[in-house]
Amino acid sequence: MDTEMIDKSAQLLLDESYLAELRRQMVKFAHLQLADQGLAEDAVHEALIGALKNSSSFAGASAFKTWVFAILKNKIADVLRKNQRLPEVSESSEGEGEFDHLFNSKGFWYRNERPASWGDPLKAIEDGRFWVVFEACLEDLSPRQARVFMMREFIDLETDEICKTLDLSVSNLHVLLHRARLRLRECLEKKWFVGGAE
Repeated sequence: MDTEMIDKSAQLLLDESYLAELRRQMVKFAHLQLADQGLAEDAVHEALIGALKNSSSFAGASAFKTWVFAILKNKIADVLRKNQRLPEVSESSEGEGEFDHLFNSKGFWYRNERPASWGDPLKAIEDGRFWVVFEACLEDLSPRQARVFMMREFIDLETDEICKTLDLSVSNLHVLLHRARLRLRECLEKKWFVGGAE
């Protein structure tokens, strides 16, 4: 382990402006998942303390922020796995008909609505501006769509864990994930890949 890397990670955690911005992003992410400001603050606090205590285990294989968010994801997953109930949102009509403009009556894409080529998406995620656009697109989702998308794609919870935590059937979960992915795709194409930075 490189002592210079340890020093750099410790310095980042002690840089007040860096830490304030990192903490703001972490609280926003945790609040989206836990729907409780107190639980979100607690998870972020524990994650930052864990990062400070274990800064020597930061290998530098990823960005420091990515490493700290991985710790936060584990803290959030622990809270969710403790079966804490989240506020219920009626989903009976959520998103109904919102994608009718994308598909014809047979379920095929309209020509102008087909997914566009994203070139090299892996290259895009290395650009910090992409994540600003992604966050804006994520905020355009309904709270429930955003929550299930983040639980699945960022926290890596299994289907049964998400269904149990949110009291959803598997089919309802799949519908919410499908709608979230469609909306994110449409938003990212307009704001980044086709009409935006790329």
